[in-house]
Amino acid sequence: MTDSLRIPVGPGALHVARFGFGDRAVVFVHGFGTSSFVWRAVAPALPLGQVTAYAVDLFGHGESDRAAEADYGITAQAAYLDQALTVLRVSSADVVALDVGCAVALALAARRPARVRSLVLINPVNPAAPRADDLALLQRLAARHLFDASRGQMGARLLLAPLLEKGVANAAQMPEALVLRYLAPFVGRDGTRQLLAIARAVNDRALTGVEWERVSAPTLVIRGERDPWVPEAVSAQLAARLPEGTLRRISRASRLVPEDAPEELAALLVEWVTQRQEDAV
Repeated sequence: MTDSLRIPVGPGALHVARFGFGDRAVVFVHGFGTSSFVWRAVAPALPLGQVTAYAVDLFGHGESDRAAEADYGITAQAAYLDQALTVLRVSSADVVALDVGCAVALALAARRPARVRSLVLINPVNPAAPRADDLALLQRLAARHLFDASRGQMGARLLLAPLLEKGVANAAQMPEALVLRYLAPFVGRDGTRQLLAIARAVNDRALTGVEWERVSAPTLVIRGERDPWVPEAVSAQLAARLPEGTLRRISRASRLVPEDAPEELAALLVEWVTQRQEDAV
């Protein structure tokens, strides 16, 4: 059973999908161009009698609000997430994040260490340069197709579909119906503008001043080995630089590991959360 919640934060409200009613909180944070929907096959696979899983739509994404005055940058998203967890009465959580969402999770862990019990970073971007090659491709596509993208109801498809299709190792994992589901929040001309606003908010200065290297929470870095957007060395270097970092690899997955290998990912998460519970006893 899934509960759909709307949580007030500074400029509006975040949409959160809640699974289970266990004592331990696990928070899922999506990446660029996706939403809480990306966790649909992973979050329910956790031991929901023991944990409560919260899959968050970052502000401006999915079913969360979007506002003209909102800041969609990484540290702002971390602050909104922190506010939402306060409203949910989640004092401490295992935070699971994907691509750009990993930078949000690191910012939260650095600035609110008591909030983050542990981290799982899946295909993380480089914290020193979070604007990876997928956003560079989006920028090139926008320059080429901006006129068409700004006119039609499905204009954002020209910009986002190539990233989604390249984000899986096997094209069969991203059929047209699934592409359209991910595109749903960006339908119409306002949606195209929203997608571009989110992309512009991710820049290589995003974590300047955030002491992410000092994050002390136990951290599992998971690398989908076919990720075309971020070099393999980024995951290894991040795991090595964090005080309690561990690296695991999933060989048959690209950027969107929850689409390519949901069962293998869920098994790693169950193992990780179970181990953290045992360590706390």
